[in-house]
Amino acid sequence: MTTDLPTSGLAGLRGLRTAPSLDAETGALLRQELSTRLGACAWFTIGIMAPSAVAALTALRQLEAVQGWSALQQGDPGEGQPGPVFLKGNQRTGLLHLRHEEGLGEGILITGHDASDPAAEDTWGPLPLDLFA
Repeated sequence: MTTDLPTSGLAGLRGLRTAPSLDAETGALLRQELSTRLGACAWFTIGIMAPSAVAALTALRQLEAVQGWSALQQGDPGEGQPGPVFLKGNQRTGLLHLRHEEGLGEGILITGHDASDPAAEDTWGPLPLDLFA
């Protein structure tokens, strides 16, 4: 099942509690728009709300592979925790942290950082966990 975005593009995701299901064409358009926005930033923080640590790590590794980013290293042993998690990754530190957290939606949040161009900085998402699969 697919869900239409409330408005077009990345702006349509703002304020959603959980990522919508997207058809292939809409997903491709979002990835293209996101790629342009990411290209204007120097580094990123990533937040992933997922039903399990495995789902969060899978989404992160797919994102890293598609973007050509170095793999973040786990800073704490949160992977064995059952149930929903929040993964926070920081390219500046090279670390990711997982914590068990109930009541979250589902999706990927990416924040772009660039001290030399603050206008390029923003947060995008929630993006579907499978957007980069």
